[in-house]
Amino acid sequence: MHLGRTGFRVLAYLSAAVAVVGVVLPLLPTTPFVLLAAYFASKGSPAFALWLEGHPRFGPAIEQWRLRRAIPTRAKVLACSMMAVSWSILFLMGFPVAVLVTSGLCLLGVATYMVTRPSY
Repeated sequence: MHLGRTGFRVLAYLSAAVAVVGVVLPLLPTTPFVLLAAYFASKGSPAFALWLEGHPRFGPAIEQWRLRRAIPTRAKVLACSMMAVSWSILFLMGFPVAVLVTSGLCLLGVATYMVTRPSY
């Protein structure tokens, strides 16, 4: 799929907007959306990419990801907690076993990947 610069720019701004909301809302993780915004901005808006990299709140997460593929411990804990809560809601709402198993395996895979990355 070819998005072009405009498509990447739009995705960068949308990801950054969600990241900003995550700064204010404790249940929404900020780091993954900052990393997405940095990736999309690098493809579509070099000026926005530089701004993100220099931002006092977002810049360190981008730098640590690029240098060490590291994720903040707080982000790991929050993301894993929210995945557990999400799966628990599915369970309590009585979703079919196939949905519980499939979603559980996907969430477990994501959690395993995150937890095995270096922390800072």
